[in-house]
Formats: sequence, C-alpha cells, structure tokens
Amino acid sequence: MFETVIGLEVHTQLNTKTKLFCSCPTSFNDTQNVNTCPTCLALPGALPVLNKEVLEKSVKFGKAVDATINRTSYFDRKSYFYPDSPTAYQITQLYTPVVEHGKLKIDLEDGTSKEIRINRAHIEADAGKNIHEGSYSKVDLNRAGTPLLEIVSEPDLRGVEDTILYLKKLHSIVRYLDISDANMQEGSFRVDVNVSIRPKGDEKLYTRVEIKNINSFKFIQKAIEIEVKRQINAWEDGVYEEEIFQETRLFDQTAQVTKSMRGKEGAADYRYFPEPDLLKAVIDDEMYERNINIPELPDQKKERFVKEFKLSEYNAGVICSELEMAHYFEAMIKAGGSPKVSVNLLTVELLGRLKGGLNISNSPIKAETLGKLALRIDDGTISNKAAKDVLDFLMDSDKDIDEVIDELGLKQVSDTGAIEKMVDDILAANPDKVEQYKGGKDKLFGFFVGQTMKASKGSASPQVVNEILKSKLA
Repeated sequence: MFETVIGLEVHTQLNTKTKLFCSCPTSFNDTQNVNTCPTCLALPGALPVLNKEVLEKSVKFGKAVDATINRTSYFDRKSYFYPDSPTAYQITQLYTPVVEHGKLKIDLEDGTSKEIRINRAHIEADAGKNIHEGSYSKVDLNRAGTPLLEIVSEPDLRGVEDTILYLKKLHSIVRYLDISDANMQEGSFRVDVNVSIRPKGDEKLYTRVEIKNINSFKFIQKAIEIEVKRQINAWEDGVYEEEIFQETRLFDQTAQVTKSMRGKEGAADYRYFPEPDLLKAVIDDEMYERNINIPELPDQKKERFVKEFKLSEYNAGVICSELEMAHYFEAMIKAGGSPKVSVNLLTVELLGRLKGGLNISNSPIKAETLGKLALRIDDGTISNKAAKDVLDFLMDSDKDIDEVIDELGLKQVSDTGAIEKMVDDILAANPDKVEQYKGGKDKLFGFFVGQTMKASKGSASPQVVNEILKSKLA
C-alpha cells in the first residue's frame, strides 16, 4: 500500500489595474502586445517601480491565513530564458518573501478537519504567453509583468480529496478578500502540483514530480490520479529509480497521461541573486493597519449562517463556498424569504437549473425575485410544487412573481368552504376506502390528500386539506 504526498504552488494573479513594475494595464483579452512598455519589454535603461497595491493585497492574504507578514521584504532575480520572458529572468522573492508560515483548515467528508501548512506566499512577475500555430509560434507579452502571488504549501496533502478541498478553500479565500478574480479559465489561478508516493508508514519524502500549470479542479484531480498510478506502477515493476526522477511534466487532457516537459531545475540552475534595480519593499504602519482589517471569510460566514439562520453545517458550507452565492442568499433573506425555504430554493431548485454556462453570477433569476418566491411559499400563496413551475417559467422571463403566479393559475386555494366541498365529494365517491381507513389502514390518508390535490389541480393549500381531512375522518 502506498501513500500519496502532495505539495502545491498556486499562482494567483492579483487584480490590480496595472502591472507589477510599470503602469501598463492588466486587462484580459486585449489585442496582442498592446499592453506593453519599455519596462515590461525589458528595453535598455527602463527600470521597474513597485506597484504598492500588490503589497497591500499581500498583507490581506497573510492576515487571512494567519501567517507571518514580513514588514520588510526583498526581491531577487531568477535567471531563465524562455521566449515569453523578454528579460531572460524573473523578478521574484526567494530569500525574504512578504508572507511566511501560514495555515489553512480544510473540512474532510468524514466530519474531521485538517490543517495544511503554507510555507510562503511571495510576489513575482508573470511571463507572457506563447501561442503555437502549426509550424510556428508567436509571443504575446500583454501578460508579461502582471503581478502574481505564488502560494506554496508544505507537503501536507495526502491525495486527491485533500488537494481539491485545499484548492477550493484557497480559491474561495482570495475571492472573498477581493485580491484576485481567480478565474481559472483565464489563467488567474494556476496550479503546479508536486506529487510523490511512499509506502504507508514510511516518513521519508521520495522523488517529487511537478505537473505544471493546471487550470481546473477536474483536471487537477485527474492529473494526480494518473501520475500516482504511473509512479506506483514503476515502484511495483522495480524501475522506480530509472523512471521517476525530478522533472516537470504536463497533463495531456486528450490522451489522459502526464508527459515529460523538461528536467526540473534547482536553485543553482536559476542563479538567484538580489534584484539590483529594486529597493527593499517596506510595509509601514499605516499600510499594515489599513489592510489587516479583512472582510468576513468563508469559515466565519459559514459559522454565522449556522447560528443566525439555523442552517445545517452542510447547507451553510455549500452556500458559503462561493462569495456570489453567499451574497445571493443574504439578498434572498432581505427580500423576505425564510432561511429554511430559501436554502432549498437556492441550493436544490435554482442550482439544478443553472446549466450550459449559467452560474449564480449570471443567473436569469435575481436574488430578490427568488427571495420573493420563498416569501410566497411561506405565506401560503403557492405550494412548493407550484414554486417549481414558477421557477421554470422565470428562467425565460423577468416578469414579477405575483404576475407569474396569476398567469399560471397557481395561487393556492385556502378557502375552507371550497376545499371542504372537494373533500366531501371524494369521501362520498370512495366509501369503501373510508371504511378501510377507519378500520386501521392509516396509509390511505395519503390517498385522500392526493385525490383532493388532484381535484383542485394542485391549487389547494396542503395544510388546509390535511386539517379538513383529519376532521372529516375522525
């Protein structure tokens, strides 16, 4: 039996308006190479100037993961040559990063929790982008110099479940802090996974393989599973030392394999040395105090929702996993819906209908509308079943809730006289079942409820139907 050991490097693009060392915009999807200047093109004589907003966002992150925030940090040069890096080096922080020694708690499916240590979070400049078309390649330098916060975990993760839970929590935290949009499709949240295996009970760390730049939780999970299988097969076949060595691999989504990209460089290969063109980065008292007052984080919000709205731990966790969903839910409550009805409408009914590129952010049904629908269930205007029909209608319409209820004829009948007549007719038409019920067949009560609801075409108030039937059959 083997144990998987995983450490992660997460490159989070900070949502500053301008780049790390120049005033070029960081906007995505602009025409290639328009967001460039002598500094990010590394033209002779151009010097970098630190964007202080990057420091501020780093302080927020450090506070969120209970880390040491170095009030003075330094930049270093990491030498390497790639076509998308015009400087032939990267400005990063090796020796004194801005954030060190943090931690992040993940909640496992068995109800236990686990603390994952964060070794560091350091500031560095992103490279550009290579675009391969047929037999030639192009380089887009719009992204060159974009600010990244690289968040490095200790090798505390033990498999796919740990890894995905950690990444989703981290993704949620940077979104709650508003330091990154963390859009994985656009490359704002990219993950390098370091994978190794060892026999269960062994404390030694064996050769780690890095799988580079994976940008979806689904692909991360698959890449780990495939790489772990490759390493286990090599161990069991007696060729571990020949086939498993420190290297960088890519995940091929089509072939469902990891492929060797290059040998993994060490610190000596990068020839790190202090960045000569930048002064030390100092976080003064005013900047520090202003940025340690961070907003409510996912765990805090979840705890508040459990206490304030009496939600289950599970439902509160689902809602608070995404900032937009938490805001949506609170807007529903403000619109008048009860927490119990609102949580079901949101997590079961609405999320079940958001498909084909739709999500909570671009939902055709606004939070205030869904909150009002919850209110109409609470006040007995419509039934839970009718609410589903209203939701289906609203997916393609922005009409007012009350208009839709009237148009579809879904308003519940609470007139006891009208319902009593329906009940009398049904009991009169089924004298044999009435006798069986009175003789002890209690399950027939559901039959009478169903027949009454059918007679009313679903418009009768279930509560009133139940009360009248109990009275009549007593």
